[in-house]
Amino acid sequence: MKLFDLTGKTALVTGSAGGLGQGIAVALAEAGADIVSASLGSSQETVDRVTAFGRKASSIEVDLSDHGQLQATFDEALKLTGHIDILVNNAGIIRRTPAKDHSEKDWFDVIDINLNTVFLLSQIAGRHMIERGSGKIINICSMLSFQGGINVPGYTASKHGVAGLTKAFANEWAASGIQVNAIAPGYMATDNTAPIRADENRTASITDRIPAARWGTPDDVKGPAVFLASAAADYLNGHILCVDGGWMAR
Repeated sequence: MKLFDLTGKTALVTGSAGGLGQGIAVALAEAGADIVSASLGSSQETVDRVTAFGRKASSIEVDLSDHGQLQATFDEALKLTGHIDILVNNAGIIRRTPAKDHSEKDWFDVIDINLNTVFLLSQIAGRHMIERGSGKIINICSMLSFQGGINVPGYTASKHGVAGLTKAFANEWAASGIQVNAIAPGYMATDNTAPIRADENRTASITDRIPAARWGTPDDVKGPAVFLASAAADYLNGHILCVDGGWMAR
């Protein structure tokens, strides 16, 4: 089990005030990592859950779509911890509008936080990790990194882009001791899917297609996140790990 031990490591997790990001932050803490949470709102609940495991936790409130704040955010995380070993690019938004009505603002808002921020923050963290000769970057993709979806053209484009970035960074940085991989969650019971879950017919049709016969929860992403952050994944590069109850295999 030492392969999965993250003691002495520090992780910067974006969008971790709740949902999947909080689940990942808590999982990394359970495995021994200290956590810096960077989110738009307060991450106090996440901090409390992390410190309950005896790990150090800090919270940075930041609008990650403001790209001018990204370097300062990473620098603050470094000041708080001394080093960043793991970056989890979890922060993201979704706008649900049919393609013919999808506004320019919705398109650019989604692309900015879901794709541009992932590129820029990974670039900043990558420079730090290259100097140290090691590091783990975990991006959050989606089933819509492979499929088209309905009424979410901006989100679909952004998640296809994140999948491509994962592979591009992995190709360039693997020889520097940095592993860049991604998790592609399936249908998860989080705030992002609340509008879908409110539609009983659509919820039923989705559940019927999932071999596991249920929607996922943040707990389902914990193990995969710890694996990708750990020494157990040292020879895994550019992989997109589907955590979907079998959705993609159907």
